[in-house]
Amino acid sequence: MKEYILPFRDLVVSPGLTVPVLVDNSMSVSCIKAAAKAGRQTLVLVPQHSWAYPSNVDDIYTVGTIGEVAQILSMPDGAIHLLMRTTGVVSLKDVEVNDGLFTANTEIITIADDMESEQTLALRDLVADNMQALASSKRFKMDKLRSVVANYPLPAFVDSVIQTADLDTDVAVKVLRAKSWTEKLTILLEEIKLMAETAKIEDSINRRIHQQMENGRREAILQEKMRALQKEMGEDDGEVDTANLRKKIMRSAMPSEAKEKAMAEWKRMRSMSPMSNEGGLLKTYLDELLAMPWGKTETTPIDLDKARTVLDSEHSGMEGVKERILEHIAVMKKTKTNRGSILCFVGEPGVGKTSLGKSIANALGRKYQRISLGGISDEAHFRGHRKTYIGAQTGRIMDALKRCKTNNPVIVLDEIDKMGRDWRGDPESALLEILDPEQNKTFRDHYLEVDFDLSNVMFIATANSLNMSNALKDRMEIIEIPGYSMDEKIKIAREHLIERAAHDTGWEMDNIVISDNAIRHLIQNYTSEQGVRQIQRELTAILRRALLENNCEDVQTEFTPEKIDALLALRKSAGFAKKIGFGVRI
Repeated sequence: MKEYILPFRDLVVSPGLTVPVLVDNSMSVSCIKAAAKAGRQTLVLVPQHSWAYPSNVDDIYTVGTIGEVAQILSMPDGAIHLLMRTTGVVSLKDVEVNDGLFTANTEIITIADDMESEQTLALRDLVADNMQALASSKRFKMDKLRSVVANYPLPAFVDSVIQTADLDTDVAVKVLRAKSWTEKLTILLEEIKLMAETAKIEDSINRRIHQQMENGRREAILQEKMRALQKEMGEDDGEVDTANLRKKIMRSAMPSEAKEKAMAEWKRMRSMSPMSNEGGLLKTYLDELLAMPWGKTETTPIDLDKARTVLDSEHSGMEGVKERILEHIAVMKKTKTNRGSILCFVGEPGVGKTSLGKSIANALGRKYQRISLGGISDEAHFRGHRKTYIGAQTGRIMDALKRCKTNNPVIVLDEIDKMGRDWRGDPESALLEILDPEQNKTFRDHYLEVDFDLSNVMFIATANSLNMSNALKDRMEIIEIPGYSMDEKIKIAREHLIERAAHDTGWEMDNIVISDNAIRHLIQNYTSEQGVRQIQRELTAILRRALLENNCEDVQTEFTPEKIDALLALRKSAGFAKKIGFGVRI
């Protein structure tokens, strides 16, 4: 006759024990009642695979513990308190499920009677010793297990080890299937040793993590004390506070890549002492990164009439050059970008190349920066230095943008034809990337180490000659500025140079009387350049000499050709004496 099976979710019971069981599952209660109704005094306690009450044969193991029902106590809530004496281990055959109740034929698994053998007792002691090693990590007490060893038979010890160590059901079933107590204890010993070794590794890892956390907490406390001392000494200016720096990074308009880089460096800085050199370098780097004009653009609309007025008021003559500049500005207004070639003004010194760049910035309503390239032979001037070097800093392009506080200024690259080249690098190659609209969208400064968009910057170059590489000339549109005619020089002197010379020497404009013939005389006899820089110097010279003759009073004076010759005679003769070697030492 088939035995009734009582499935157990998380319990594997060894034979030879008296086991109290609380049954509150309705199907399990029905199983007990059905067995009692059939007059059966035995039940088979079988572990199950599933968490819920099993519904098919595969949900339970094929081995269990058979026991006699010693006592049944029904509770008011429908639950049953069951007391069973387990008598042996059985394997299940021909398992059936009827209305949720499991029944099966059983076959006794014979267990050798070796409880009192020396080998079994030695294995029991080894299991107990290894349980001691496991106790500290599993956080259970050994007192109860020692009491079981001293006062109870071996089945109770095996069951206590399984429950105390919380072994997996598969392992407990494997112990239950074993056909001798020596084999059962061997399986337990192997599993307990494995758990003990695993616990040692976990404990070692936990100790290292705890030590790292303690070290981090110690450093944080010391840093907090350091900041408190700095505040008491008046050295805390508020900007050293890493929390404020983090807020600035999060509020900045820098792109996600740059923000990730900034946050990574901020985390490194936070873990360092504020007094360390590397911490200071990282803070300087973050300050430089935050100082860049991320997303800051001048929004002044382009007005062609205003641009023409500004160019005409600040530069006389050069009509063709100004028309070409206005064409460039018209394209910028239409496309709302800097689309078009890079303008390069080529001409003799003093013809107004650099001042044209400043006038274009005024005409567009943008910030202006000038970068002199004369004598530059290191590409780090453009790309910056790696921040690992002592004294590292950003390149001159990034520095100009930082000073402008906007990402669309007008930058004049002055004397582009006078760059050098040596063992430190080729600055011209770096400049090619800056001037190429297809590449400068992702310009990467070596110091900042993040991409910056230079496509909004309007670059203007100046040169005295075309002595530069073909690749560089290909990036730019060459606009040659010829020398001024005599009439243009007179007009420039009348509209600009005299006023500038008066300002430099402290004269009132109303006290300076000079005719066009006098200006022509000055140009023809005392200058020999295509530009107007020498005219400016000669005008300043006659005003200085006149101040000296009038005892520093700028009385109204008419500067006729004769007067100009008289004022410049001493300067001219002194220059001639120096030229032929008649200098006198006094």
